[in-house]
Amino acid sequence: MASTKIRSNLYLDKELKAKAKEIFKEYGLSLSDGINMLLKRVVKNRELIIPKELDIEPIDKNDPDYKIVEKTRDEETISLEEFMKL
Repeated sequence: MASTKIRSNLYLDKELKAKAKEIFKEYGLSLSDGINMLLKRVVKNRELIIPKELDIEPIDKNDPDYKIVEKTRDEETISLEEFMKL
């Protein structure tokens, strides 16, 4: 069964995008392919995998993402169900 593709606009860090694009290219993947691969993993496992070792820049406690970062500091991973409750 063929999947239906749609265009989506994302706001990405300029340098991070360029570096990721080069890495995906080494594996014969486009940036779109790489992002779709990561999204498929999240959907298949129903988990948002955020490793403890991930280098996350400091965020303001008033930032909506703060709860997510704090939750993942104490756990190896966070399930999609837990994520949706935050």
